[in-house]
Amino acid sequence: LRRAIGPGGGETWTRRGTRTREKEVTQLNGGCHHLAPELHYPSPLARVGSASSGLWDLLGNAMVMTQFIRLTPDVQSKQGAVWNRVPCYLRDWEMQVHFKIHGQGKKNLNGDGFAIWYTKDRMQPGPVFGSKDNFLGLGVFVDTYPNEEKQQERVFPYISAMVNNGSLTYDHDRDGRPTELGGCTAMVRNLNHDTFLVIRYVKRRLTVLIDIDGKHEWRDCIDVPGVHLPRGYYFGTSSVTGDLSDNHDIISLKLYQLTVERTPEEEKRDREVFLPVVDNLKLPGMEAPLEPMSGLALFLIVFFSLVAIVFAIVIGIIIYNKWQEQSRKHFY
Repeated sequence: LRRAIGPGGGETWTRRGTRTREKEVTQLNGGCHHLAPELHYPSPLARVGSASSGLWDLLGNAMVMTQFIRLTPDVQSKQGAVWNRVPCYLRDWEMQVHFKIHGQGKKNLNGDGFAIWYTKDRMQPGPVFGSKDNFLGLGVFVDTYPNEEKQQERVFPYISAMVNNGSLTYDHDRDGRPTELGGCTAMVRNLNHDTFLVIRYVKRRLTVLIDIDGKHEWRDCIDVPGVHLPRGYYFGTSSVTGDLSDNHDIISLKLYQLTVERTPEEEKRDREVFLPVVDNLKLPGMEAPLEPMSGLALFLIVFFSLVAIVFAIVIGIIIYNKWQEQSRKHFY
């Protein structure tokens, strides 16, 4: 079954097959080769969390099932995660996620969703879909519950992305809108067919595509240029439930190295970075700093302000004297 990979790529590939211009990470000698075994049984993840697996760690309420890992069950107030133990040093990569979200709750009476992470820190529980806030790196969120009551632009479930340099807080009350790079509606709950999500990072361009309609075709969701992510971060996925709940299941994670040619200019542009950053991103609450005033400009402002004050006082005195004169004439 051939599938298109999205804008600009032009490659087609089989869901279980290989690509003509890409190598699976198992063929590499770099650190990321440990990520290639998918969360699919039988696999090394049958021993997740054990000292012998060497690949993945479970956190919180995550459970190893027969054919998948359940990050959270359809039970209130649960959170779970699975994290890879080996940092990724690939320059251009693609992560394919095969997942399933299902539960007893009716529409908008379910929650909260799950996240896929590429971050500096791992295995740290927190309020952002089961992982820490103020993270360093990339988060892609599959949000199934709308917290912002008055918003009408979005239809949930909703997929969004956020790049954080450690200074930003995910705004739960507004479903992450202030820091969102882009997003799309994705009706992914209680489906009878497979659901897939792809995160692609090539030449500093972040792309997210989804296959959720049972047609075996990728659909564009997010496309953001100028995204700079450091190497050596960790891949993971996490989920959380609150008053509302769902089963959040990860069936497989597949990481691919993408072989990409670069011009000398692109090599210079894509040099290594040490903090996540997005070009031309206007962060909430941050305005461009004003240029400091020169001494002459400050003097002129003070001078003309004083002149205006003196002028206003003189005009006031003149008006007051005329009013007094008129009052005396009326008196006599």
